[in-house]
Amino acid sequence: MGPSFFIFNIIISLALTLVNGDAGLIQKTCKTTKYYDLCVSSLKSDPTSANSDTKGLAMIMVGVGMANATATSTLLSSQLLTTKNDTIMRKVLKECSDKYAHAADALQASVQDFDSELYDYVYMHIMAAADYPNACHNAFRRYPRLVYPQQIQRREDGLKHICDVVLGIVDHLAS
Repeated sequence: MGPSFFIFNIIISLALTLVNGDAGLIQKTCKTTKYYDLCVSSLKSDPTSANSDTKGLAMIMVGVGMANATATSTLLSSQLLTTKNDTIMRKVLKECSDKYAHAADALQASVQDFDSELYDYVYMHIMAAADYPNACHNAFRRYPRLVYPQQIQRREDGLKHICDVVLGIVDHLAS
């Protein structure tokens, strides 16, 4: 086994680390959260996790939450186009789209507070982001004839779980 075999092994090891992230830090960080599997899979799927510290991992999860909230807001807005004759459904879909946009805004606001290490404010913004989908769900409840779509329920649960992961990491950072 010559030097080329040794160099080849180092290159393969580095490539695996870049693809899988810092598995040790990711696992350690995710163990502090409520949704370990969601945390690990989300972080390992992001190539920037390989070079991130714990705060960087939290920021990656904030980005995952922003993507979820923005995609949900966009989906709800697109459904407005297909419900032209139902004014109540249009009103509720518009309200829901706005709430998910506010959730994305709250997550974005947490980024500045992360940078300043103002974890109380980070926590407040993340909690707000997790709560905005409740307003959407409640909007559907106000009109008994409307059924809360399963697709939106899954997205609501997903956003809440993502926010719970971020909150677990924030708790770890603040301690």
